[in-house]
Amino acid sequence: MTEKNLSFEQSLSRLDEIVRHLEKGDLPLNDSLSLFEEGTELIRRCGEMLDEAEQKVVKLKKGPDRQPVELPFEDENA
Repeated sequence: MTEKNLSFEQSLSRLDEIVRHLEKGDLPLNDSLSLFEEGTELIRRCGEMLDEAEQKVVKLKKGPDRQPVELPFEDENA
């Protein structure tokens, strides 16, 4: 299973595993670099998944009839 096929939760779990291996400090340099590259790619993909999820989020606001109305999520930086 490649990084693109992993769910967000699976990616976080794999990142945790990578960090534990790197923190031990007993891997050869090439293995450490490979894990670091994999971790960097997982972080990038997780960021993309979070961005996609954020764009799907809607907030509820009471309309004139006091019923919830779905509005697009507003960017905090806007």
